[in-house]
Amino acid sequence: MELFFSRLNLFQHTPFPDLSYISNAPRATKVETMKRIKQWTALAWAGLVLISLALLSWPGLVRAANVTTPQEEQVLQIIRAHPEVIIESVQAYQKQQQDEQRKIQQSFIQNLQRNPKAVIGKSPTKGAKQGKAVLVEFSDFQCPYCASASKTLREFVEKHSSEVTLTYKNFPLTGIHDQALPAAKAAWAAGEQGKFWEFHDALFEGQKRMGEAFYLETAKGLGLDVDRFNRDRTSQTAAAAIATDVDLAEKLGIEGTPFFVMNGRTFSGAVELSDLEATLVSTQ
Repeated sequence: MELFFSRLNLFQHTPFPDLSYISNAPRATKVETMKRIKQWTALAWAGLVLISLALLSWPGLVRAANVTTPQEEQVLQIIRAHPEVIIESVQAYQKQQQDEQRKIQQSFIQNLQRNPKAVIGKSPTKGAKQGKAVLVEFSDFQCPYCASASKTLREFVEKHSSEVTLTYKNFPLTGIHDQALPAAKAAWAAGEQGKFWEFHDALFEGQKRMGEAFYLETAKGLGLDVDRFNRDRTSQTAAAAIATDVDLAEKLGIEGTPFFVMNGRTFSGAVELSDLEATLVSTQ
């Protein structure tokens, strides 16, 4: 009973996000707002299920809440007679969300096949300038699986440098990796001086050392203009560039890193070279 009331109290005191400002807000703010909307929606569904189960289990709770109108009593009778409708409603909502996500992913894949330049945008690339296959990677510099995958990707692209174009998209998981976003901004700044991939490799190779001192040490080691590097990585332009990638990842429903799209196929996790080879063959 105490657990029920604690959940109900949380639901009652969780305000729906104020959306009045979102049309003119920076992209990063929009991304954060969409996260809050998703969290509120999930909480709302959980609240509905808890309330309904409580009403079914504790008739006295209904009387205590003064639910006495005929319409309300009729609804309660229907729920008591058919409690499965609550689960079915949640399942239907989840399926609707999954279907929408699937449509967005299919649209992205089709756009990647038809107009790869538009999908790549201003993201860094390596390999073939106009490869037969475009491999899109969503990654987090502090993710150990991404570090492992980066070695496989390097081998794959070197082997197929005339066939494959690799493009890197940022998806820093800031909730669990405190250096993911600063590292992404540092790599972006290095890219402004033509050294993105060198900085990219250094970050993954020195993942356990990531932090302010390491970023500066790496910038100096790569011969970057350190003053410009510092200005660039703290700029609004850097933040907006990374937020654009994050926005795309969230629209695609990506929940973890690394995540890959190669023409008509998506895959994730610690990818094997054999998987990449098989996907490349299937797209030719």
